[in-house]
Amino acid sequence: MDTEEFGSGMVVVCVILGLSFLVGTPGNLLVIWTILRHIKHRSHTVVLILHLAVADLLVLITLPLWIYSLAHSWVFGEISCKVMGFLINACMYGSVFLITLMSVERFLAVRYPFASAEWKRQNTFRKVLLFLWIAAFLFSVPTLVTRVVGGDSGEEHCLYNLYTSDTQELVCVLLETLVGYVLPFSILVVCYGCLCSRITQMTFKSKRKSTVLIASVVVVFAICWTPYHIGNILSLVVLATKSSFPYIGVHLEDVHSNMAYISGAMAFISSTINPILYMFAARSFRSSLRDTGIRKLFRHISSTSPGEGNREFSFVSKRQNNQTSSSQCNS
Repeated sequence: MDTEEFGSGMVVVCVILGLSFLVGTPGNLLVIWTILRHIKHRSHTVVLILHLAVADLLVLITLPLWIYSLAHSWVFGEISCKVMGFLINACMYGSVFLITLMSVERFLAVRYPFASAEWKRQNTFRKVLLFLWIAAFLFSVPTLVTRVVGGDSGEEHCLYNLYTSDTQELVCVLLETLVGYVLPFSILVVCYGCLCSRITQMTFKSKRKSTVLIASVVVVFAICWTPYHIGNILSLVVLATKSSFPYIGVHLEDVHSNMAYISGAMAFISSTINPILYMFAARSFRSSLRDTGIRKLFRHISSTSPGEGNREFSFVSKRQNNQTSSSQCNS
C-alpha cells in the first residue's frame, strides 16, 4: 500500500470511527438509562442487553483517542496503550459471551420452558454472569503483555502486538479466534438452527419479535467481527507457511496489513448497531409520547423472556387439554 492509498484509507477509517462514536454513544446511553430508570422487573434477557450496552459504551468512549492517534500519532504512553487494548479485548470477549448466553436462554425459553423457569428459581444467573466477565478479563490478559507502541517514519501508533516467539503468537491468536469467535458462533448456529422451525409457530407475537430481535443482534455481531477474525486466520496461515512457502507467507501478510484498518473499524461498528436495532424493533411498540417504544420493547422482552417462557407452554397445554376434554364430551 503506497502513502497516498494509506492516507485515504486512514481518512475512511477515521470517518467510520467518528460516526460510530456520534451514533453509538448516545444510543447505548439511551438503552442503559431506559433499562435502569424505567424497567423495574428485568428479565435475564434485559439484564444481558444492559450489560451488552455497557460493554459497547466502554469501547465507544475510547474512540476519540483512537481517531486522534490515527490522524497524528499515539502520544498517551505505552501503559495507556496496553490498558485500552486490554479494555477493548475484554469488551469483545464480554460481548460475544453475552450474546451467546442470550441466545442459549432464548433457546431454552422456547424449547425447554420448564428448565428455563428452574434456571431462574435456582438464582444461578448472577453467578454465570460474574463468571462470564471474569473469563472475559482473563482471556484479555495476553494483550497487557504483547501490546506495544510502535510504527515507522517517526509516527508511533498503539496498533501492534510484539510476540517473543512464533509459539507465543500462535497461542495468542488461536486463543482469540477460537474463544472469541469459532466456539461461540458454533453454539449460536446450533441454537438458532434448532429455533428456526419454532419461531413462526410461537403462540405469542411479542415473544416471536423478541427472538427475531436477538437473532438480528447475533447476525450483525457476526458480520462486523468476521473480517477481524479472518485477519487472525491469515496470521495463523502466515505462521504456518512462512518457513516452507515464504513467498505465500509474505503475500498473505500484505493482504492482512491492507485489511487490518477496515476490519478493525468494522469491529467498532458492532458497538454502534445494537441501539439502532432496538429502535427499529421499538417502532411497533410506540403508543404515546410518554410511554416510548423502546421502553415498551424492553418490557415486552422482560415479559416473554426465560423464566416467563412457561406461559406459552401452559397456554398451549391448556388449549390442548380443553380440546381433549371437549372431544371426550362429544364422544
